[in-house]
Amino acid sequence: MKIGFIGLGNMACAIIGGMLEQGMVSAEEICGSAKTQKTRDAVREQFGIDVKASNAEVAEAAQTLILAVKPQFLGDVIGEIRDTVKPDTLIISIAAGKTLAWLREAFGRQMKIVRCMPNTPALVGEGCTGVCVNDAVSEEEREYSLRLMESFGKASLVEERLMDAVGAVSGSSPAYVFLFIEAMADAGVAAGMPRAQAYAFAAQAVYGSAKLVLETGRHPGELKDMVCSPGGTTIEGVRVLEEAGFRGAVMDALLATVEKSRRL
Repeated sequence: MKIGFIGLGNMACAIIGGMLEQGMVSAEEICGSAKTQKTRDAVREQFGIDVKASNAEVAEAAQTLILAVKPQFLGDVIGEIRDTVKPDTLIISIAAGKTLAWLREAFGRQMKIVRCMPNTPALVGEGCTGVCVNDAVSEEEREYSLRLMESFGKASLVEERLMDAVGAVSGSSPAYVFLFIEAMADAGVAAGMPRAQAYAFAAQAVYGSAKLVLETGRHPGELKDMVCSPGGTTIEGVRVLEEAGFRGAVMDALLATVEKSRRL
């Protein structure tokens, strides 16, 4: 089965790398298009896939077509390809905010459409992707789409009404986690740690904490309480964060992301 990519940015490369590493497809079964020659040359050299300048050529050749362009460009791209896409092509979109109904209208006819919301940790095989499908997608195609997304991390089916929340909780939140790591490292530097060491300690603390939540299944509040000894240093830090409205600020940031996604 030929898998086509329109757009060959970071997320497309994460998906391609995951599929190849997991042995789901060979490089010969993948083709893609990108706007610049520089990107096309880099992806061809990295993965050995067939790279084209024409979006329409990729759309015509693909049995599974992954639309990996930014939301603001998606309408124009679909306008380029809708007359060349075969009726039985499985369309997978990773554009934030573009609903199944919007995609159906953009193509101007019923198509088999899967909507996905991956995140940047996919670049290191630790992605988290929400997936929803329209009524034209068969159960076999739905499972196939999930396997594609699981090639670079975890993937779960969700109701479409929750996709904006998925985009906030997993799609955008790595940026907030990076801010948190940077802030912790800055504090370490202020306390005398070398910067490289401070980044390593802060990042490992976040990684290990997340792993503890996932592998133990214990509530984050319970795990927090395990670290907070009576009268100790950690509970003092928690007090400062609570006074600063830490949890409320995080919730406000994610809810602002949800609202922005709904307006795209």
